[in-house]
Amino acid sequence: MSSRGFMKQFHGAAEEGADISAEPRINDRIRVPEVRLVGPNGEQVGIVRVEDALRLAGEADLDLVEVAPMAKPPVAKLMDYGKFKYEAAVKAREARKNQVNTVIKEIKLRLKIDPHDYGTKRGHVERFLNAGDKVKVTIMFRGREQSRPEMGFKLLQRLAEDVAEIGFVESSPKQDGRNMVMVIGPVKKKAEARAEGRRKREAESADHAEESADHAEQDGELAPSE
Repeated sequence: MSSRGFMKQFHGAAEEGADISAEPRINDRIRVPEVRLVGPNGEQVGIVRVEDALRLAGEADLDLVEVAPMAKPPVAKLMDYGKFKYEAAVKAREARKNQVNTVIKEIKLRLKIDPHDYGTKRGHVERFLNAGDKVKVTIMFRGREQSRPEMGFKLLQRLAEDVAEIGFVESSPKQDGRNMVMVIGPVKKKAEARAEGRRKREAESADHAEESADHAEQDGELAPSE
């Protein structure tokens, strides 16, 4: 295999350690006659005897880690494996912490909804979308209303147009028995919505603190002197 081909195939493993399995073979557990050695900074050393690779690892106070065991010869990298495992665990923990589960809220409408109730329901939809949640909007048909599905479609279309700036139709209106359902997805991802909400709260807190300081200063200026 050419050096360029090798770099393409094992770039992730050699440079980032991304393809290293949970428990790769390290140091004396590597039982092959030779390895394609990668230096601690990703530099290509070349094909060397495993004894020589282990000697270089010892001299550098590093571990020899097999990062691509299926290659011929296997690829091994010089690294501080303990540090690598620690950093990988920290990244995994941060990824789990930042992972946001998708939440689907539900709003139910009647076909003959009055303007005030519609405004209230639309407000709920806007609040959910601004929080980064999806919204399942359900229209419940009563009696003969089932013969007028086009009216339900128009109501859902109206709602989608009213919230178009913050949401988009992810699932078009579909009739399901006595109900018609549409799903609206948020324009902003949940993590972005949370971050924006946090920034707004911090800005409001700063404004409040500044306003309090101004009032305190004014009270000091207006206080009678003795």
